[in-house]
Amino acid sequence: MQLNDFDTGTFLRDYWQQKPLLIRNPWTSWRNPLAPDELAGLACESEVESRLVMRRRGGWAVEHGPIAEQRFSQLGRKGWTLLVQAVDHHVPEVAALIEPFRFIPNWRIDDVMVSYAADEGGVGPHFDQYDVFLVQGLGQRRWQIGGRCDQTAKLLPHDELRLLEQFEAIDEWVLEPGDMLYLPPRVAHNGIAVGGDCMTYSIGFRAPSRRELIALWSDHALGELGDDDRYADPGLPIQDNPGEISAQAIARLHDMAMERLRDRDAFARWFGRHSSARRYPDVDWQAEQPIGIDELRVVIAGGATLCRNPASRFAFVRQSPGLVLLFVDGACFECAGQAMTFAERICAQERVRIEALPDAAEPLLAMIAALHDQGSLAFEPED
Repeated sequence: MQLNDFDTGTFLRDYWQQKPLLIRNPWTSWRNPLAPDELAGLACESEVESRLVMRRRGGWAVEHGPIAEQRFSQLGRKGWTLLVQAVDHHVPEVAALIEPFRFIPNWRIDDVMVSYAADEGGVGPHFDQYDVFLVQGLGQRRWQIGGRCDQTAKLLPHDELRLLEQFEAIDEWVLEPGDMLYLPPRVAHNGIAVGGDCMTYSIGFRAPSRRELIALWSDHALGELGDDDRYADPGLPIQDNPGEISAQAIARLHDMAMERLRDRDAFARWFGRHSSARRYPDVDWQAEQPIGIDELRVVIAGGATLCRNPASRFAFVRQSPGLVLLFVDGACFECAGQAMTFAERICAQERVRIEALPDAAEPLLAMIAALHDQGSLAFEPED
């Protein structure tokens, strides 16, 4: 699917992380990519993250998947919502929804959550900490938009839902199939299904918190340090007051604590691995059989197309004009020459065909074989 008459430059300048934007059916030709029964089937599977959110007289109730098939017939005709995470990992047609939004860097993209709601179904007024595009797939949904929230916003007591205690709508729109609503982080909103068979596709984006970033990077740095690396002060001068921690000692201690954390190259390598790690690392995507270099040569020579696994995350960091670090599902590959060209292409495109192998292609072939074996790449034979 492609966006029609959507100016990405204007959007990034005037709306991204700034204010909501309603876009009426911007698609060249909108077609709902997933039937409600197919979504319900995914929610029944143990390896798929799903939940039911129900509005009850006493408040809100949440049930986590896998959801028994017979449960759906017990829910009634009003007031409930099914939410299924990372549907793009399992349904290629849903994964295709991400492609029009690749003007946002790969490392920022999270997943496509799909919701199905009965009449008057929703998850209550709330705000998120991330950007999201809400695409109406089927039926109608009324979106009420409030103001910006922060850490002082009061929430209703609930173990699993972050519902706003007070919500006042300042804008309201009913979305039809194909319509799209962009919401920046921390904007209060409330979506309510109008009639039955309401499906919404949420293309969400990641934004690490400062706290998370510092904690994880520090933990990584700590794991590479040993106890023998100790403070030392040869040539210690005599102090007037032994109770003082001198400025020289503070400077030396601070340098000791920060030296590793300031290593930009080490941080880039760590962040590439961290940000490309799979959302669900316990799901086994490994190839049934590893591929050898000679077999891989034959596959490529036969015109096969290399296809990214929709559940995989691809990104790269440019180390120098002739070297990039390719990160795929938490693995790091140093790429130069033709391997660098391939790395840049496979990060920008879902599907890549190598027309002719260069001389001395072993590093490139070894990397492609490793990506195949870990389940990040598959081969599609030539038609």
